[in-house]
Amino acid sequence: MRGKPAIKRKILGDVRYNDTDIAKFTNYIMRGGKKAVAQKIIYHCLDVIKEVTKQDPRHVFNKALKQVAPLLEVRGRRIGGANYQIPHQVKGERRLTLACRWIIGAARAKKGKPMAEKLAAEIMDAAKGEGVAIKKRMDVHKMAESNKAFAHFAR
Repeated sequence: MRGKPAIKRKILGDVRYNDTDIAKFTNYIMRGGKKAVAQKIIYHCLDVIKEVTKQDPRHVFNKALKQVAPLLEVRGRRIGGANYQIPHQVKGERRLTLACRWIIGAARAKKGKPMAEKLAAEIMDAAKGEGVAIKKRMDVHKMAESNKAFAHFAR
């Protein structure tokens, strides 16, 4: 590794709710630098969640992120000519990143509705413990559980 590692930047809260998680989520949704479009999608999504659930949309959003965030993941490591999938605990920042990525990926994979509605449906499903993003988390946990025998290679 050459040079110094990049400095972590502080992300300010979003415009409407002053929430850093929503601001980060907006940045993950953004494509081609079009932040206004991403914000429009997020806020419309949160409005749909508020209408359907009759709850604070931030509460539903945070519950969904917490449900989807993985505790364990597998990382490949080459030892003696063989590749092993070794389970590792997931640190806080990466947990949020993976949860956001899986929710957005699940919403983008759906067809037939505008992005805000697909995202709202996926977030509400995740908050209930259902949906494609939760299935992805379960698959990752099963993979880590099945490779538990290689945990001693983690050092």
